[in-house]
Amino acid sequence: MQASQSTRFGPVVGPRGVNFRLWAPSIDDAALLMPDDSKHPMAPRDDGFFEVFIPDIGVGQRYAFEVATHRVPDPASRLQDQDVFDWSVVCGAEALERSRPRRPWYEAVICEIHVGTASPEGTFAGLAERLPQLADAGYTAIELMPIGDFPGKRSWGYDGVLPFAPDRRYGTPEALRALIAQAHGLGLSVILDVVYNHFGPSGNFLHLYAENFFSKEHQTPWGHAINLSDPLVRRFFVENARMWIEEFGFDGLRLDAVHAFMGEGADLLLWEIASAVREISSDAYLVLENDHNAARWLERRDLRPLAYDAQWNDDYHHVFHVLATGESAGYYQDYQDDPIGGAGRVITEGFLYQGEPSEHRGGKPRGEPSAHLPPSAFVSFLQNHDQVGNRAFGDRLVTLVPENRMKLLRFALLLSPQIPLLFMGEEFGATMPFQYFCDFDGELADAIREGRKLEFKSFEDLTHDRTAVTPDPNDEATFQASRLDWRAREIGAGRDVLREFRALVKLRREAITPLLGSDYCGAEPYRREMAIGCRWIFAEGSIALGLNPSDLSVKLPGFGGRPPRATVGDISSDDDAVTLGPWSGIFWCWN
Repeated sequence: MQASQSTRFGPVVGPRGVNFRLWAPSIDDAALLMPDDSKHPMAPRDDGFFEVFIPDIGVGQRYAFEVATHRVPDPASRLQDQDVFDWSVVCGAEALERSRPRRPWYEAVICEIHVGTASPEGTFAGLAERLPQLADAGYTAIELMPIGDFPGKRSWGYDGVLPFAPDRRYGTPEALRALIAQAHGLGLSVILDVVYNHFGPSGNFLHLYAENFFSKEHQTPWGHAINLSDPLVRRFFVENARMWIEEFGFDGLRLDAVHAFMGEGADLLLWEIASAVREISSDAYLVLENDHNAARWLERRDLRPLAYDAQWNDDYHHVFHVLATGESAGYYQDYQDDPIGGAGRVITEGFLYQGEPSEHRGGKPRGEPSAHLPPSAFVSFLQNHDQVGNRAFGDRLVTLVPENRMKLLRFALLLSPQIPLLFMGEEFGATMPFQYFCDFDGELADAIREGRKLEFKSFEDLTHDRTAVTPDPNDEATFQASRLDWRAREIGAGRDVLREFRALVKLRREAITPLLGSDYCGAEPYRREMAIGCRWIFAEGSIALGLNPSDLSVKLPGFGGRPPRATVGDISSDDDAVTLGPWSGIFWCWN
């Protein structure tokens, strides 16, 4: 089955040879280079592309482009011979036959994974060997942090510069396809985190020959914004999204920081990506990270999303983090005034900020009304790569709060109807840090070290050991310290947490998931002192949670003596009320 013939970027392999293309509207001449020292002038076209057909070559051919006296990789390279500065490699572009029905989105229990630290090997093949353990734990999906080719030996992936090419350190495109096939065989869906809001600071040569790729009017934290007003720039990213679904078999995409899409083409790109992906696979998962809390992208018609299935809900993380830790620095200041009330709102309405002014953002309003959306429109989490790795020392939450608090937090996360996401190892209470790491040299490495120090100034009260030195992102030891230790799941506390996780996921699958596929009729929240409760009503039944995230006992109204399906902590009840001890919770479900 041939992949889409509408692609504009990257080489096209035919029976007689390969047609090479490069969009370079800022220059007058371009050439194709090959390792045998041959140089092939490329013909310009009216739309800013240069192209040349080379006969009698095919998949595996190494090549590069010469622009403005520089040798540069193909920005749409599907594979690099080594690093981003080396030869690009011609790959095939066969679309995969769909081999199985995709799980409905509302069934998702997601594990976020960094390929380079998820196994001792740090490869697609190494992760594939651990997939049975993830499936056995109860996950239904894994989400890979970005894998687009980045400079150096290690990276989180958000400084990638060749978004079409899986990084060679993780393995070949074939190894990635094998990982996805292995996951599918175990009943796991695979989501990919993609970065369309910026390129990394090293190895990006687009400015040499395609100045129009970047906006002169808008800035992001990473430099000039992408010029999304240009249809061909948007097409580059749309083709990338299609490729991952069509040619690799990913089940969905998570779009990083779309709040950094700027200019008149920002909304267009979001619609174009959703439309292109849905054209290939109507039930693909599409998830946003969007600090603007723009609920309009999550709207439904007859239970189906008009554009995107869900958004990562930072509000959920922040308010429960403040409840559990008492931290109030940085962006946590927006959640410190009434975290109990905030927790009640995020579990019943999704976003806490639905148009209210944000002190952390200078008093500007943030968000749109979201209470009408179904719970499956929100991805909730207690930890993710940002919330762990962007702390000065990469502390996991389990190292910051007592176990009784963690038990309640896990209980609430897995037994609320929102979509739960956990960071790799969280299912067994992993304690090793996940720190920010990269592999840059010289002035850029120095700038990143200093930038990290400045970033933590607003979070100084979160650095508990004032004498400790913040880990150097460029030191390999920082990377090695972040590797996941799978042995911890088999012993002691890790084994106990994993048993608890499995039980909660099983209960979720039996009691909650069947309701999420029916019409959502709304939520009924209530509060008593420092405790919160909520009943979610669906066409097929209801579920209810009572949570006491405090150190005092609290009495909540019961449900007519109906027995709970699960509890955590110290609970007592009668026909009319339930008494929740400190850091305790209760769960009901009925049809």
